[in-house]
Amino acid sequence: MVSILVLIGAALLEVGGDALVRWGLKSSHWVGFALGAVVLFAYGLAVNQPKWDFSQLLGIYIVLFFLVSQLTGYFVFHEPLTQGRMVGGFLVTAGGICMMVWK
Repeated sequence: MVSILVLIGAALLEVGGDALVRWGLKSSHWVGFALGAVVLFAYGLAVNQPKWDFSQLLGIYIVLFFLVSQLTGYFVFHEPLTQGRMVGGFLVTAGGICMMVWK
């Protein structure tokens, strides 16, 4: 369970770092780039903390990253949750569940 929480934290860091870089690009503000680089480096450290196989780790992480990015897009950037995103998200999540439970 701790590993899942670490991966959720990593997803929050990656989405936050990407958002900071996006802000830097849109505003031409160097602070966005600098903060984005620091946050994305922290994500790289966090995502590699669980002691799982690399492919399993990133497979499960992709599911968590997808969920965090869609929630951020909806609540922060006011992007709609389209039917395609919902169906694609279901497939991504189903794949992550397979990786987690199928031995």
